[in-house]
Amino acid sequence: MKLSKEIKTAIFVLTGFALFIVGFNYLKSNDIFVRDNIFHAVYDNVEGLIVGTPVTIHGLQVGAVDKINLLQGNNGLLVRFRVDDQYRFSKNSIVKIYEAGLIGGKSLAIDPMNDGASSAQSGDTLQGIIEPGLTKLVNDKLTPLQDKIESMIHNADSLLLSFNNIIDASAQQQIKSSISDLNLAASHFSSMSSYLNTSLTDENGKLKKTFDNLALLSDDLTKVSSSMTNANLGATFTDLGHAVQDLSSILAKLDEGEGSLGKIITKDDLHDSLEETNQQIQLLLEDMRLNPKRYVHFSLFGKKQVKYESPDQQ
Repeated sequence: MKLSKEIKTAIFVLTGFALFIVGFNYLKSNDIFVRDNIFHAVYDNVEGLIVGTPVTIHGLQVGAVDKINLLQGNNGLLVRFRVDDQYRFSKNSIVKIYEAGLIGGKSLAIDPMNDGASSAQSGDTLQGIIEPGLTKLVNDKLTPLQDKIESMIHNADSLLLSFNNIIDASAQQQIKSSISDLNLAASHFSSMSSYLNTSLTDENGKLKKTFDNLALLSDDLTKVSSSMTNANLGATFTDLGHAVQDLSSILAKLDEGEGSLGKIITKDDLHDSLEETNQQIQLLLEDMRLNPKRYVHFSLFGKKQVKYESPDQQ
């Protein structure tokens, strides 16, 4: 069966028209072979959102923006978007406009709520919010910082002006003199540092010789300590301990009056006897001084012995 040219032309035109509709919807991110649900959201400002912008749930594209209309009385903007029928979410879900990147423009995302409410139906109007973008966040942070920097610069200018007014010529001269003294002190410190470095590094430096002598002294002390360690000091200290114990025992016995020396120390008999003897010797010497003839006499023919009389009887 042959088709006439008119029929072929009509089929070609209809096919082209159908392909045009399919391509146009594809460019608008609308798949005519998939059934979509239509939802709406109202915003005060769409922040540059355009038709065809993808709609995502948790980063997964589930639809696209279908139309953006200005509400009557300029009371906001109505955004209509399509979502694949297989995706379900609560009617209390939030639709937010967010910044996809620094140069990526604005995007639309559904933040599904798991609050147990009924699912959103095609034609419902969901709550819409605008999430602050990176640029706005940076501006919000930088604006207070800028104000503080400007205030700090202003205060610094005021401080410098006040400082210039306070500092007169005499004070400036004193500051210059102080700086000169600091430079001189720094020069002296540099000279001292050079001297110390020479004393420490030079072979004939005094500090180096001192440290060398300290090192030799430390070695000698180490040797002495080693010799004392190797010596039989344990036995010496043991014998000394025994001697101390014996001396303690002797002193204890003397304190208790044991032995001749102990009796002398602890008893007063010997002291009393010595005291009595000393008194008698004193009396004898006194009598010899007063009556020497009783003890020393000389006679050719002899003499009768005179009877001794104590000083008490005279």
